[in-house]
Amino acid sequence: MIPRLTTSTLPSPVGPLAIATDEQGRLRGVSFGDGLTKAMRREYPRASFLEDETPTAVREGIDAYFAGDMDAFTRIPWTLEDAAADGGFQARVWVALSEVPAGTTITYGEMAKRAGEASAAQAAGVALNRNPIPLVLPCHRVIGADGAMVGFGGGLERKTWLLRHEGAILI
Repeated sequence: MIPRLTTSTLPSPVGPLAIATDEQGRLRGVSFGDGLTKAMRREYPRASFLEDETPTAVREGIDAYFAGDMDAFTRIPWTLEDAAADGGFQARVWVALSEVPAGTTITYGEMAKRAGEASAAQAAGVALNRNPIPLVLPCHRVIGADGAMVGFGGGLERKTWLLRHEGAILI
């Protein structure tokens, strides 16, 4: 099935969020800037796009997270169905991200282990860099083995802000 994706923009404390959802209102993409279309074309090369409102469940979930409800992302409907990476290591990394609780950080090595390939920390980093749903699939919760704030497509300032917002202990 060729997805038809709706794009929209939401304001947030970390800047405007570009959002892509499917016809069922499920989240397919988030971007902290103007890279949404590129990411969506990579994952859904045959998709068509139109601009419209953000579905209520997605908007309310993101708003609730920024209002302090740290479990809000668990209530946002999302899918990787029909994504180019569906079923592979990248997708397993993305799904494993959804299980990292707010306020918790894990290392790239631990992420690789959770995705089924314990020795693939670098590949996990590549997968995190290509995460089509950052924020909701919280790649900001993944840090270097030494506790360093490394790698976040939204920038390290946003990563630090998000972790502080979640109450994570930063070294």
